[in-house]
Amino acid sequence: MDTISSKVNSALTRVEKKYGVLLVLYQRFEKTCRNIFAPASDNPERETMRSCWTMFLLAKGRVLQMEDDLVISFQLLLCTLELFIKRCPPDLLQPLYKSAIRKVQSPPTRTSRRSQSKAKSRPLEPEVDLQLLKTLCNENECNGEEVKNVYQTSFLAFLESLDSSKSPDFPQAKDLNQQYEDHYLKSRDIDGRLFFDGDETVLPSKLEILQEEKTPKKNLPDEEVLIPPQTPIRTVMTSIRDLRGDLTSNGDQPSNNLATYFKNCTVDPTQDVLKRLETVGQDFSQKFGETVGPHCVALGWQRFKLGVRLYYKIMEAMLKSEEKRLSVQNFSKLLNDATFHTSLLACALEVVMATYGESSFMTRGYNHAGAGNPVEKDLCFPWILDVVHLPALDFYKVIESFIKAEPTLSKDIVKHLETCENLIVERIAWSSQQQLDETSIIITWKEEGQKSAASTKQWT
Repeated sequence: MDTISSKVNSALTRVEKKYGVLLVLYQRFEKTCRNIFAPASDNPERETMRSCWTMFLLAKGRVLQMEDDLVISFQLLLCTLELFIKRCPPDLLQPLYKSAIRKVQSPPTRTSRRSQSKAKSRPLEPEVDLQLLKTLCNENECNGEEVKNVYQTSFLAFLESLDSSKSPDFPQAKDLNQQYEDHYLKSRDIDGRLFFDGDETVLPSKLEILQEEKTPKKNLPDEEVLIPPQTPIRTVMTSIRDLRGDLTSNGDQPSNNLATYFKNCTVDPTQDVLKRLETVGQDFSQKFGETVGPHCVALGWQRFKLGVRLYYKIMEAMLKSEEKRLSVQNFSKLLNDATFHTSLLACALEVVMATYGESSFMTRGYNHAGAGNPVEKDLCFPWILDVVHLPALDFYKVIESFIKAEPTLSKDIVKHLETCENLIVERIAWSSQQQLDETSIIITWKEEGQKSAASTKQWT
């Protein structure tokens, strides 16, 4: 009976998460469309908006296997809006987007009749308008490079699957609706069209919407509001922007300081480090694509590269701290320990995925309220441990050192890592008979307050 209850609870929680993501996306869609389309008495833009929303739902359903991924879903929504805006009559657009549209067709030139007939019969290839996409991203606080990559790796593949993808005109609303109807009947999931139809069963009350988007109060009438109203999309986009900003100065290769630490070792670990990263990177991106969607492998590589930058940054901070504490520069034993590197890299990747909202304990992974049985986990911890083939206790050992070495980690990320830590000790580690003794020792350390204060003492 407990097993049935756990499965039912897992299914309900998953549906709730998908509903929440769809609701947030639709609310942002409506708000964005008000900024895109010029108001008109007969509302001609409503049918365009309906087709746009339906195409987005179809793209989301075909591109993503993990449809509750808010970030990639939102990026797909911006890609869909870009496609419709550039095909929309300029009179229907607000000035900002009217000026952002690039001329798709070049000025007319003299051509032969034979060439003209060939040109008429050749459909236009779908091509991203970078200036328009940049405008959309700026208005929605989204990283333009990431959205462009989603367009080129995922959205174009979706467009090619549509019969009308190469047409310069709007996709036929009837065809889009039928294709989404087929997808909906096959998946038996939430019908996203109900949001656009204003169905009361899926839309919250106006009071709830106002409360969610409430702007912080001002102390004085003339005072500017410094903090915009927080929404789920704005929150995650801000977190991503902060993470990328913190890693701007960190490259995909070891810094000069870190390279010096490597060279000072009795055995230089540089080649082993680079080889390990290449192998793990391929495994990570492939498994990311298998979980999220087959056209998302390149997005997995993007996540991995961010993780590598964070991995190098934390490692350098740890070594500087130990050099100051011990007055030594030769960390050969530590830097030639493959488990240390894998643990540190896994922790960095977990931070990246948690920042993107792809690893969350709210709805996936181990059910804290249940009997401890793992449910469908997607990218949620401990997914990363399976990818890098790392025992949970080795990951556990590096968490505290990782947090100490990166004081700029947000409170939410620190809480996420602490939850991973607790989950390992309370459940995951006990699932392996071979690790029971070590788990008992770690718990004893924690209870007696004897856990090392030095960032790398556990490894040296």
